[in-house]
Amino acid sequence: MIGRLQCTVLDCPDVLELARFYQGLLGGEVNRPDPRWSVDSAWATLHLGDGHVLCFQRADPYRPPAWPDPARPQQFHLDVGVPDLARAREQVLALGAEPLDDGDPARGWHVYADPAGHPFCLVRQ
Repeated sequence: MIGRLQCTVLDCPDVLELARFYQGLLGGEVNRPDPRWSVDSAWATLHLGDGHVLCFQRADPYRPPAWPDPARPQQFHLDVGVPDLARAREQVLALGAEPLDDGDPARGWHVYADPAGHPFCLVRQ
């Protein structure tokens, strides 16, 4: 092993907005003091209960992915396990997510975009 994953960083136009969106989705603590990072208007963190850290870095100008357009690919996405897809759909839409597919209830997953346009999936557990 060469190293350990320290965090996952998402580019976005508004770091606090996106940190709070993912806090609503995954829980955790926004901008918890941590000697590895200093937070400011260009950098925010979300420490999750399981030890993972999501970080948010301001990009200006920001150009979001356009899933499924290969000219502006998603490059990566998060899969979030949920017990009830219909309930989770209502909750992420209330947080500001945008649906990116038809949400076919027969499928075990649905695709959304966070407020900065990053695709993520809700996956039935």
